[in-house]
Amino acid sequence: MPSIRMQQDDGSKTLDVRSEVHEFYRSALTHLNAGGVRYLVGGAYAMECVTGIGHRTKDLDLFVKRRDLEQLLSALQRLGCSTSRQGRHWLWKAIWGEHVIDVIFGAGNGQILVDGVWFEQAIPGELFGVPVFLCPVEETIWMKSFIMERERYDGADIAHFLRARAEQLDWDRLLWRFGADWPVLLSHLILFGYIYPAERRRVPEWVIEELAARLLLEPVEVAAAPRLCRGGLLSRAQYIVDVKDWRYLDARVVPFGHMAPEDAASWSGEAKDMPRARSGLASMCAPTRHR
Repeated sequence: MPSIRMQQDDGSKTLDVRSEVHEFYRSALTHLNAGGVRYLVGGAYAMECVTGIGHRTKDLDLFVKRRDLEQLLSALQRLGCSTSRQGRHWLWKAIWGEHVIDVIFGAGNGQILVDGVWFEQAIPGELFGVPVFLCPVEETIWMKSFIMERERYDGADIAHFLRARAEQLDWDRLLWRFGADWPVLLSHLILFGYIYPAERRRVPEWVIEELAARLLLEPVEVAAAPRLCRGGLLSRAQYIVDVKDWRYLDARVVPFGHMAPEDAASWSGEAKDMPRARSGLASMCAPTRHR
């Protein structure tokens, strides 16, 4: 059986190649390279290269800057793919038969856009025999940290990336990337220490001290904060009740976030089983006090 090789700084991985899908991906990557299209490989293939953990997947995730999106989509269309927009603010899909390439230029929560730093810090590699660049680990951690849906939680991916690369990470850049969302990073670092007690000291002590100091100062800052719900940055569906029924301000939407109201509504509206407050059941569900 033929194989593919994912080359990285500290070694290589060999994976089984199955079915025509990998031939298609090889052709697509070769075609994009020949056309001078700038993209990065992310998702399951990049994760396996960095962590050694393989996931069976039929999708190939390509990351691109927004300004290069049209060039990449046009190149895939010339290869015979149909393309469709899934979220105006972050995702397109290129489809060839049953096979899919996700073309990603941002995050579903509207908080992250692929920029030049992704490409400056990209990891050189080889996929399906084609030279490629992989998404940098720092930016991958940043993007995955916000994925906390009912049906998908990427916390384990974060822990595995930290286990694989904690000492090599640019922690200054990671703190810069999270900015005001630093509590999300702190939560993953706390869980990393919980998951791997023997590995927790691989995260630099100064990083934990810096974030812990911010946490101690947070109550002072919160006192003047607006009635805001940041839950939508973590899950597109599970905090709709807070915005629609309890009238919290949606942190995804300008001026607090980067999304237009219609984009936030459309993205949340695609989710299934959205929770809603049901006041008529309040008395039935009220907790009982025991003496």
